[in-house]
Amino acid sequence: MELLNTLVDKGLRREPPTREEALAVLATADDDLLDVVAAAGKVRRAWFGRRVKLNYLVNLKSGLCPEDCSYCSQRLGSQTGILKYTWLKPEEAAAAAGAGVAGGAKRVCLVASGRGPTDRDVERVSRTIQAIKEQHEDVEVCACLGLLSDGQATRLRDAGADAYNHNLNTSEATYGDITTTHTYADRVTTVRQAQAAGMSACSGLIAGMGETDEDLVDVVFSLRELDPDSVPVNFLIPIEGTPLAEKWHLTPQRCLRILAMVRFVCPDVEVRLAGGREIHLRSLQPLALHLANSIFLGDYLTTEGQAGKDDLAMIADAGFEVEGTDTTTLPAHRADALAAAGAGCGAHGEAAGGCGSAGGGCAPCGDAATSETSDRVPATPATVPAEAAPAAVPAAAPAAGARTDLVAVRRRGAGTDLPPNA
Repeated sequence: MELLNTLVDKGLRREPPTREEALAVLATADDDLLDVVAAAGKVRRAWFGRRVKLNYLVNLKSGLCPEDCSYCSQRLGSQTGILKYTWLKPEEAAAAAGAGVAGGAKRVCLVASGRGPTDRDVERVSRTIQAIKEQHEDVEVCACLGLLSDGQATRLRDAGADAYNHNLNTSEATYGDITTTHTYADRVTTVRQAQAAGMSACSGLIAGMGETDEDLVDVVFSLRELDPDSVPVNFLIPIEGTPLAEKWHLTPQRCLRILAMVRFVCPDVEVRLAGGREIHLRSLQPLALHLANSIFLGDYLTTEGQAGKDDLAMIADAGFEVEGTDTTTLPAHRADALAAAGAGCGAHGEAAGGCGSAGGGCAPCGDAATSETSDRVPATPATVPAEAAPAAVPAAAPAAGARTDLVAVRRRGAGTDLPPNA
């Protein structure tokens, strides 16, 4: 296809496609899907080789959020049955992070539910960052605490945070349809605050919430303009008890097209395969590694992921290799720009550079709760084995309705007495 040849050439030059070209990628036929993956894979390998960066989530505070994000199991009034607990102590969070590092994670993402942190919360997270860095000097730490106030980004950077995640999630035009307690502009402001403080910005999207192709292209082009260093691509996890529990619009093929479109628009940026990959890509997960150069290892914030050992086996079987701490993730032009800005793991200074990532899987919100205690609500007893993986399902598009056979609430790891899935 001439379109794909054009997109590869542009990607190798760090030149963005047109909106029409991006939309055309999403509209390709199933018969052309492997050609699309192969073309975007050329761009991915040109900038990142066959390396896969592993990231590990630590949910510092679960539930208890005053925001109304429709996709989120931690939202105000949630009846999802997730674990709910207030702040982990620094040593508890460091121990949880250590499990991910032992599994090969290069970055630890510290996430807390809520609108945004209080100054005391920032101090609490700063102590947690320091505790992690004392034990794992080379690990990257990304904070995801929600909307930041003046000076908080600088305090986190000074405490040792390498990156900050805050996802745009969807297009500006449809943002009000999924969240009413804060605005799209609030999110953009927080990402820019992180960049101004010298941290690597991580910002991505959630696909599968009922958006159009135009919405997907809009948010990805907005990310490119914002220019974070890493872009997590989340696929909606329709959790029973949330307003979007019956939004099962994605197929494995559509997920691959979305990832390819993101790679073409953001050629030299860390594209992270984030939440929902197991339940929507299913047996096609290995193909996604040809498009994304980063994944989350093990479980997510409130739901279970694929077993960590299976993630590692998948990477090896697909002919990729886990990226070590001695390797710089981003291409030199981006890494050098970030280093000049005062951080250390990415870059956001190139006008032609592309967009970013983060938390692809990190939570959308921070923590507005005012509780000052570090005691936790007792964890709910485990209901699944520690190594349980998502149930196998046919490759056909899922039927409408909540799919409790695919989505399992996390009952292990951070906030429980059970070992993590790492």
